[in-house]
Amino acid sequence: MTTPVVTLIIDDHVVVREGICRALEIRTGFEIFQAASKAEAYAQIARLNPTLIIVDINLPDGSGLEIVTWVRSLSQTTAIIVLTFNESDEYILAAMKSGASAYVNKGEPLPDLIASIEHALTSPNSFSARDMSGALARRVDHFGLSERELQILTILHRGEPLKELAQSLFITESTLKTHLSTIYRKLDVKSRVQAIEKAKKAGLT
Repeated sequence: MTTPVVTLIIDDHVVVREGICRALEIRTGFEIFQAASKAEAYAQIARLNPTLIIVDINLPDGSGLEIVTWVRSLSQTTAIIVLTFNESDEYILAAMKSGASAYVNKGEPLPDLIASIEHALTSPNSFSARDMSGALARRVDHFGLSERELQILTILHRGEPLKELAQSLFITESTLKTHLSTIYRKLDVKSRVQAIEKAKKAGLT
């Protein structure tokens, strides 16, 4: 018997929650629960230990990204979809930085959401967003960083070993070390800690 995908949908709009529920119920294998606030979500997550979380950024009692950061600090295997109407570069990069698996606009067709869910369940530590390359490209003027280098810099603060960071980026550890060497040179720093600090001061992360 296949283990169900325990799913928690966190959104203060019941219409949104029900719409996602119906889309998932058509498919087999999902056990679905709901939360309408940040406080309710924390209680549900502690009780359910969900495999999949779909969360809105704007909740009545706080930011959904705080939930993402908290969950990712506890689990590297939970698939986390950030769902929102806001497509600003800051939100996209903040979602990636917090550890989300995907960033999906509420206006996108349901099949796109389902595709993001399936990808997130397979690769929870990767990150996808419709305008990810654009969001990164609009930041690359800083220090002459490439899109890939900026992406690496954005997740560097997680503190994960290089091997795990490389796996989440689908590159080898040696390739990641080469990128880091280039990043340090462009930022004129000597270490990971210095790179993180300089990137933060420059508003890159």
